[in-house]
Amino acid sequence: MSWRPPDRVATTSRVTRDTLIVDLGSRMRVLSSAPRGGGLRTTRYILNHQVASNPSSNVEGRSWEHPSRYLRRLAGLLGVEADCVGLMTAVPMTQLVSRREERGGLWVECYATVGVTNAVRAGERPSHGDQRSIHGKPGTINLIVVTNACLAVSALVGAVQVATEAKTGILRDRAVPSWTGSPGATGTGTDAVVAACALRGCGPWHAYAGTHTDLGSMIGLVVSECVLEGLVRAAQWTAMHRT
Repeated sequence: MSWRPPDRVATTSRVTRDTLIVDLGSRMRVLSSAPRGGGLRTTRYILNHQVASNPSSNVEGRSWEHPSRYLRRLAGLLGVEADCVGLMTAVPMTQLVSRREERGGLWVECYATVGVTNAVRAGERPSHGDQRSIHGKPGTINLIVVTNACLAVSALVGAVQVATEAKTGILRDRAVPSWTGSPGATGTGTDAVVAACALRGCGPWHAYAGTHTDLGSMIGLVVSECVLEGLVRAAQWTAMHRT
């Protein structure tokens, strides 16, 4: 099936009930590490919901439950289809950052919430002891990347890879330390990433999305800009809430 550019881009977003709702306009293929709808699937909606750092109750006031069930119930309250992809973060939605890049009919969008009190360096031994120093502080980097391109599954994996490389590059450039105090954080212990692309026949076909491609370059650019701005906002939040 040949592809022709649509008359308009239908992707929209809004924040309600401490939740970013990204409406893709129609079902798209999504690959993610999300607690709700993770893995490879199709969906129209992606959520990023703010919770307390140590949540003790869900949206109906009951005891905390499995994140996927929590997000399913939240989706119902928001009027969103239950087969959505859902993320959770302690970062306030007031710190949400978004960027868009367009080149020759191809576009990439990124939505990000950034917190780094939970930052770690990949390979560090996990601590199961007392981490009270990071409790009550937002410490997750959630990335949502959307493109109108139709990607091969391997290219969708490549998009996640490029997004992760871009995030880590900014953390290293900004010398973000691990929560242990060690230098060179590569992410946080609770990061999640979502990559969404058009279904076959609904967007320009791309077999690759690595850093040597225009698409990969666009992904790296919007993610880098979002994470950089997110770090600025995280620092401002920390300064305002320092006790």
